[in-house]
Amino acid sequence: MTMQSSNVEAAPPTVLELKLAHSPDSDDAFMFYGLATRKVPTGHLRFTHLLEDIETLNRKALDGVYDVTAISFHGYAYIADAYVLLPCGASFGDRYGPVVVARGPLGSAGLRGKRVAVPGKLTTAFLTLQLYEPEIEPLFTRFDQILERVAGGEADAGVVIHEGQLTYAQTGLTKVADLGEWWHRETGLPLPLGGNAIRRSLGRETVEQVATLIKQSIQHGLDHREEALAYAMQFSRGLDAATTDRFVTMYVNERTLQYGEEDRQAVQTLLDRGFARGLLPGRVTAEFAE
Repeated sequence: MTMQSSNVEAAPPTVLELKLAHSPDSDDAFMFYGLATRKVPTGHLRFTHLLEDIETLNRKALDGVYDVTAISFHGYAYIADAYVLLPCGASFGDRYGPVVVARGPLGSAGLRGKRVAVPGKLTTAFLTLQLYEPEIEPLFTRFDQILERVAGGEADAGVVIHEGQLTYAQTGLTKVADLGEWWHRETGLPLPLGGNAIRRSLGRETVEQVATLIKQSIQHGLDHREEALAYAMQFSRGLDAATTDRFVTMYVNERTLQYGEEDRQAVQTLLDRGFARGLLPGRVTAEFAE
């Protein structure tokens, strides 16, 4: 008996809703512009974008709240069993990074014994600060309140991240140290600050699809820079266009598009040094989805 070919088309893949969380900052907005504005087609995947500060994201990652999340590399050490790093979307400081600021010179002891405002216990800024000077008294503070606390005398010094790295002088504060500069002197590597992680339980196929889409979104922003910057301005917390452009350039670039070997080495070096100093819960091997 001759079998006739069927004219029945295969059913389209079921729509998969994913919660994608990142911080409400101009660099992340630039990175996810293509996805958030649907300039990048996502096929059967649907993303719900959720915006929260990085320490909140670190905390929620401990409970596996989001499918895809921005994460501090410090925070990643606590969730590596449940999440894998995506091969794109990371922020590195190439001889720059979180800045330690104070009202004036701290004296010969530097930060030792000082009360330092830091933007969260699981941030890479805090981990790097502890590697730089372990004998400090941390004052855990929301990132956008650090300058105020230092200027007001509640803290002797503070570690500023995000746009505060470029605006601290406007509050009359001075730089004590740039942790990215220090890290490069110590290691010869860029300072890995944060990346994107995805739940392992989603399966290899979905992980690969999400990785591809986020890379396409980053590339779309780089290819349509003026449009992406205009979109990112709404998340720049008062920065002018030129400063927003500068900030985005610092943290969305070729390293963001795809980790290089040096970048992966930098992530592992941070994790290894944190473990060696007793600052992490265990030895962690950075694992990247491909």
